[in-house]
Amino acid sequence: MLRVRVPGPGTLLKMYSGTGPKEGFSDEWAIIELQGDLKSHSDSNFEGQFIGDLHFTKSGIPLLIIGHHLMYGKEAKLEKPFALLEKKVDGATAYTVKSVIKNKIIFKTRPKPIVGNQE
Repeated sequence: MLRVRVPGPGTLLKMYSGTGPKEGFSDEWAIIELQGDLKSHSDSNFEGQFIGDLHFTKSGIPLLIIGHHLMYGKEAKLEKPFALLEKKVDGATAYTVKSVIKNKIIFKTRPKPIVGNQE
C-alpha cells in the first residue's frame, strides 16, 4: 500500500510501502494526474495533508481510495522526464538533482462509491 500525501502545488508522489518512509523506502517518484477537482468539507488547503491510499491490483492496475470513493487508473511513461531539484543556498545558489521522474499514474474515470454491507 502506498500512502498519498499532497506535497504542495502540483501533485508528485514519492512511493513507499509499509507504515512509513523508512520501511521499503524507494527513490522512485511519480506524478499523479487526476481529472477534476479535489474539495474538502472544511475548504482547507490540501498542502502536506494525507488524501488517500494508492494500491496496485495483482495485475498491476493502480487503485486510488479517497474517503469513500474508489478510482481505477493506469500507469504511463512521461514523454519527457522531469528532474526533481532541491535548492541549496550556502553563499552561492546551487541545485541538486534528487530524482528523475519518468512515470505518471493517470486517474481519468469517475470515482465509484464504496458501499459496505448493512447487517
